[in-house]
Amino acid sequence: MDLYGQKSKSIPQKIVIHVIETLLLWLSYWILFQNGGDWFEQYLHIHNATENIDRKIIIFTFNIIIFFRLAYMMIVLLKRKIPWEESVSVPFAFALYFIGYPLFVLPISAPIDGLDYFAIGLFIIGSVLNSGGEILRNKRKKKPENMGKIYTKGFFKYARHINYFGDILWVIAYALITKNVWSATIPVFLFCFFTFYNAPKLDKYLKEKYGSDYDIYARKTKMLIPFIY
Repeated sequence: MDLYGQKSKSIPQKIVIHVIETLLLWLSYWILFQNGGDWFEQYLHIHNATENIDRKIIIFTFNIIIFFRLAYMMIVLLKRKIPWEESVSVPFAFALYFIGYPLFVLPISAPIDGLDYFAIGLFIIGSVLNSGGEILRNKRKKKPENMGKIYTKGFFKYARHINYFGDILWVIAYALITKNVWSATIPVFLFCFFTFYNAPKLDKYLKEKYGSDYDIYARKTKMLIPFIY
């Protein structure tokens, strides 16, 4: 289903998404700080490290920030139609972060080091590129003189899908904090999803909508990673 260009408030779908996201956030807290860690240790044999919880605190803080960023995007920024199947698939995707990363970090008790501070910075940069880019674009497109014009300013002058690049950065930050090699599978999957499916699909829609203006933009602006790809 091609959803780009279909406008709708999709209130019931957004309510379902937020209810599921709230449940997932609670589950992440239960795993990290309540009896969930002991349950997974007992039944799935995932060691629950209790001697150093700094990483757990960072992961849950990331979860809270992502929760409110998603809420803002859904309520304020997202104007397109949300089908019912997406009201389930979106929370399922975010379960990888809210549940997956708490499980990856559960057995890790290593103290915070320089790489972790780098990861926190990466998370901030990724969040700013993603949410900040969308906020700036939404603000500009509200102006009457910009109606029907492609947005190539702000962060989007560095990559056509700089918001997706921001997503990849903050997901890499999650993986670095866990210090679990298996957690790298999530940002790798996300990169492949954006590179081979989502970004090309959106490129096709934007080319159909903006024509030669988009061709010019695409020729001089990288698709996903600024100055590289």
